[in-house]
Amino acid sequence: MELFKELISKNGLLFAFLLVGLILGASQLLSKHLFKGRIPAAAIAIIGALILAFFGADKGLANIEIFAGLAVLGGSMFRDFTVVATAMGAEIEKIKQAGLAGILSLFIGVSFSFVIGVIIAYAMGYTDVKDLTAIGAGACTYIVGPITGTAIGASSDVIALGITAGVVKTIVTTLLTPLVAKQIKLTTPHAAMVFGGLIGTTSGVTAGLAATDKELVPYGAFTATFYTGLGCLLCPSIFYYLLMQLLG
Repeated sequence: MELFKELISKNGLLFAFLLVGLILGASQLLSKHLFKGRIPAAAIAIIGALILAFFGADKGLANIEIFAGLAVLGGSMFRDFTVVATAMGAEIEKIKQAGLAGILSLFIGVSFSFVIGVIIAYAMGYTDVKDLTAIGAGACTYIVGPITGTAIGASSDVIALGITAGVVKTIVTTLLTPLVAKQIKLTTPHAAMVFGGLIGTTSGVTAGLAATDKELVPYGAFTATFYTGLGCLLCPSIFYYLLMQLLG
């Protein structure tokens, strides 16, 4: 055991990657076999990670010596690298394929989710602008939430709440999309791109469209990806500034 602990302490980051890989692998199995693909593996992994985080303190499991590498893996450096790496694979010109409706859906979707998140947070008793912004951003997606919260200096508890809001949105989107697809005429690639722009949560949109019509998945995922990037730009800047002006 001493040799094992020494090996991990010298390779904390590698062990963190291994641990996250195991969690993601288990989530994939649960999503496929237990939930039959209705709940995306990413959502299950995030819920599991939040539960595990309760065993630690302000840094979650990273407070436990054997899991110290998670502090580096979960830090801002890797987070920003992931966001940039994702954006590098996208060509901004391709968003024109969705037309004006696709572009408008992105701005409407991010703004609407943010406002709803802020209203709910305010009704729950949160009045600090940083808290409201972080939770509103989390209502956009569980990626926009922590990026925004970290950028404006929100507390870890509020950031976790924002992530939870994003996870709930993902699960609801996954479950409801195939049920309402016909009613909202979600049957064409163009409609899927507008839908992805309005909803935004890539995991939820992808899983929901997969349960509706697999041919629509690439189109919805395309604009949903841009939604995340747009949310990361607007929430910690323009939306945060507007809330400061509105609430002082």
